[in-house]
Amino acid sequence: MKHSTGEKMEIIRIVQDSELGVKRTLEELGISRRTFYEWYKRYKEDGYEGLKPKQSNRKTFWNKIPDAEKKKVVKTALDQTELSPRELAYHITDKQGWFIRESSVYRILKEHGLITSPAWIVMAAADEFKDKTKHVHQQWQTDFTYFKVINWGWYYLSTIMDDYSRYIITSELSTNMETTDTKRIVNEALMKTGLDKDS
Repeated sequence: MKHSTGEKMEIIRIVQDSELGVKRTLEELGISRRTFYEWYKRYKEDGYEGLKPKQSNRKTFWNKIPDAEKKKVVKTALDQTELSPRELAYHITDKQGWFIRESSVYRILKEHGLITSPAWIVMAAADEFKDKTKHVHQQWQTDFTYFKVINWGWYYLSTIMDDYSRYIITSELSTNMETTDTKRIVNEALMKTGLDKDS
């Protein structure tokens, strides 16, 4: 199955945010580790542009960004060092009145040595926790799992699981993944277990 550039980027972000670890997250998504790390390598080297399908080299580019615009991007990046390439693209469009893609911003900054690596690094999860739990309700795990329903959009399955028993105390399906959603499901777990009444 071929994935679009946007889907590849979304999968990389899902792996970034997942607490399940790289291997298990990719299994849930049905993506082989070899495929993912190939995408990730290309993303590290060329940003969003690197995730696009490979094409034969062209000698001329009708839509090449002029040097003057490139200089503006670099100047803006040096003036707004706290902004990511995506935020810089929005900033330029909103404040300077001309459009540029996130991928183009990333590539320009990469060419000028202003980006050396992604803002995050994928790390393999350990096989087991260092400090193991010894009884029920000593520690809970909270997780949001992303999945996309075709023609409907992205949904988030939030769960709270007891670390010791591996029992899922409560779960909820929602269209958001915000602080209020997390608070709601934690409060529900506290009520179900009766721990909200403990002093």
